[in-house]
This record gives sequence, C-alpha cells and structure tokens, in this order.
Amino acid sequence: MTKPILARLWYGHSVGLCVFDLDHTLVRTPLDLAAMAADMQALLERARGPLPARAERWRVGELIARCRAEAADLEPALWALALEREARAMDAAALEPGARAALTGARRLGLGTALWTNNARAITLPALGRLGLEALLDLVVTRDDMRALKPDPDGWRVIAGHFGGGPGDAAAVARAAVVVGDSWVDGRAAAAVGVPFVAYRADRASLARFRVTPVAHLDELHHLPAWLAARGNGG
Repeated sequence: MTKPILARLWYGHSVGLCVFDLDHTLVRTPLDLAAMAADMQALLERARGPLPARAERWRVGELIARCRAEAADLEPALWALALEREARAMDAAALEPGARAALTGARRLGLGTALWTNNARAITLPALGRLGLEALLDLVVTRDDMRALKPDPDGWRVIAGHFGGGPGDAAAVARAAVVVGDSWVDGRAAAAVGVPFVAYRADRASLARFRVTPVAHLDELHHLPAWLAARGNGG
C-alpha cells in the first residue's frame, strides 16, 4: 500500500507521508530522559572515570556514542539500563489526546504514516498494540533499526528506503513528508534531511535555542489532519 501512495502523491501534492515521534507525541509516558542519561553517565564514570565537564548535560545518544568510541564493552550495560527505564515508562503509557484522530485523519487523506522513535522495538510494538495504534502505522522505525539516535537523522534512511522505490527516491520522499514531534530533537532530525517539522506542544524556547523552525505549532493533535489537508491544497 505504502509505495503506491507515495508514487501517486509525489506529483502535485505537498504532503504524502506523515512521520510521528512516539513519547509525548502519540503516547504519554513518565519517561525521564534526563534522569536516564544521568544514570547512564554514572555507570560509565564508575568504570572509566569522570567525563569532561561541560555546561550542557550529557544526553543518551552522546553517551552511547562516547561509550562506543572509548568503552565498547560497556555498551550492553548502558542499553540494558535504558531498556529497563523505557519498559517501566511504557507500561504506564496512555494515548496522547487526539493521537488516534491524527493518525486516522492522515490516512483518510491518503497519506502514508510512520513512527520514528529512539525507543527499543521490544517495548514499542507491544505498547502500540495495546493502545490500538499499530494498525494505523505503515512503518515503525525504532533504535534497533538505526545506527544513531535522533537528533541524528539516520532513521530517515530506513523511512526513505521503505517508502521510496530506489536510492534516488530519498529526496522525493523528503519533499512529500512532514515530521510531527514534541521536541527539538525531532525538529533537528527532520531539518537534517530537509523535511518540514510540525511542533506539537513543544517548548518554544528550546526550539529557538537549538535553531529549530517549525512550519506549524499545534496545541491539539486532532487538528493535524485539517492542517495536512490545507497544506496539501496549497495552504
């Protein structure tokens, strides 16, 4: 289904694919990424000594990258810690208000739908099934499918490969897509591949700080299909 949709919509339409973040976009969870990163940093420092001091906190993707470069033997332990925190948070996950309406509305417009999340597949798919979202997504891309976490854009490689017919279609997929997310991380990943970003209840100061410029801000997710329809009609 997905490739015919995109092949039809490259020509003459502004939007043919809607790509969603997961946490705090389609679902609400108590996952605290800052706390997770702090625990991962502590684990790494206990084994290898203090990381360089800096004004910014260390983030999960940065810690994983540093671990791979300097302490590869510790990477499984870092991922195990992350997975345990994610599993607890996803057990408590609930639908974000308007999530189902956003997905069903996008599909009624003839758009492909995809998920692009830094979470693990082992905890993402059961949650999507339990919350009734799995059947509304044409593609699910998790960290197991990527070589680097968002804001690195590597996940787009998987998305473009799925929805495009060949290597040369990546730019066409990007031109026909939008990314919807709650964080500068989503916006930076989208910008890196030239895809417009729709910010859902995102912190505007954080977006400005990381030089993310959304094409739209949404306070209610159920408004997304109307925005997509307007953009598809040149609005």
